[in-house]
Amino acid sequence: MPARSILMSSLKAKELSKIGYTDDRARSLVINIFSKHFKYHTKEEAITLLNDIKNNPATYRNDEVLGKIAATFLHEVTVKPFRAHDLMEASGDVKVYGAKEIEAGARRQMETAMTLPVSVQGALMPDAHTGYGLPIGGVLATHNAVIPYAVGVDIGCRMALSILDAGESFLKRYSFQIKMALKEFTHFGLEGGLNMTQEHEVLDHPTFQATDLLRKLQSKAERQLGTSGTGNHFVEFGLITLNEDNALGIHAGEYLALLSHSGSRGLGASVAQYYTRIAMDTCKLPREAQQLAWLDLDTAAGQEYWLSMQLAGDYAKACHDRIHANLLKAIGLQALATIENHHNFAWEDTLADGRKAIIHRKGATPAHAGELGIIPGSMTTPAYLVTGKGVPASLYSASHGAGRAMSRKRAKESVTMSALKKMLADANVTLIGGSVEENPLAYKDIERVIDAQQELVNIEGRFVPRIVRMYKE
Repeated sequence: MPARSILMSSLKAKELSKIGYTDDRARSLVINIFSKHFKYHTKEEAITLLNDIKNNPATYRNDEVLGKIAATFLHEVTVKPFRAHDLMEASGDVKVYGAKEIEAGARRQMETAMTLPVSVQGALMPDAHTGYGLPIGGVLATHNAVIPYAVGVDIGCRMALSILDAGESFLKRYSFQIKMALKEFTHFGLEGGLNMTQEHEVLDHPTFQATDLLRKLQSKAERQLGTSGTGNHFVEFGLITLNEDNALGIHAGEYLALLSHSGSRGLGASVAQYYTRIAMDTCKLPREAQQLAWLDLDTAAGQEYWLSMQLAGDYAKACHDRIHANLLKAIGLQALATIENHHNFAWEDTLADGRKAIIHRKGATPAHAGELGIIPGSMTTPAYLVTGKGVPASLYSASHGAGRAMSRKRAKESVTMSALKKMLADANVTLIGGSVEENPLAYKDIERVIDAQQELVNIEGRFVPRIVRMYKE
């Protein structure tokens, strides 16, 4: 087994300072780059390499991976002054999928995003609707810049689907036990946590020691591990029908499945708010574009946000890991397969023309060729297991759900609880918690949304919810 990496060892920011990495930006770069490219270096090997970079930075000046670290010792890092930026004419192509399903406000927001000097290419998914900064369902490629509000407040919000070694007969026979497990082993809300201690290796991740903000958030992350937020987050059991020759290699047929939708909790929200303020203070834009302020990835703040975003994504995954592990243990079943995907995140990627870019997917599912993803509907409508087709015009993306057709305020005003109960009964769905704000009519028709992106994804299976747990006001 290979030796553990520098980031999985006891080396901390203080130790980096001792070997001459006293600059915040340099330390952030080291943690970021070594966690990605030097996972299997021992601590001794890593320190030797870092010392050589510090002592002979010119040797590494043109190194594709280590050049940025070397630049901090060559004094070639440009300190970018606070400055105002002018918007441009639309600087890249925007491909719109399911245009008939998308409100004018979301399209205007996407058009504004494309006038940023750092924007390269954009796409709108058929579930798109108005959000803060970038519309939800918007995908934006930028050059060497990350936009906190184009990632979203709930960094790393994601889907996770476990296909189980049981079927409908188990669901019918043990529905009471499943309901009790959902009540006991899930928690929804802005505060609080589970009654039992949760453990996961992410809590020991050294990135928690990389910045003052992350150090302060570590204890909250520990309390909230394995829990979910408010709004459209859910944990539900249902039945999935897998197609013939599906990408999972599992026999076609109907299986019991567990589906969850949740994000990075208070950790991600705090990171988003903190770095959005920095972006807005240092990147001055006209009023209509203020929420699209970006962080240059050659700055300390840009590197810190990128590092913090990665940690928030890992933490969101850890929450799903614990949710699924707790529930499957409670009902005595095992997963035949688990499929997961982020949809509030930014990735380094390569565009069709060979250019490197940062691709933001704010409420959009990664859909590279063969990549598995999950596109949910509502509490009474299907979710789809899909594989991407890798379409460059969509920036290798698909929708992240059905998308809202009503604001939460309008949904609350237009549907009564009794009407919601009838919808649930008609769909044979049991709801634990929940609210009229998330009623099925508040969402677009998932079948039309899926139909609008046939060129983006292949359907591998169809999940139908049966027992749903959500936040109750």
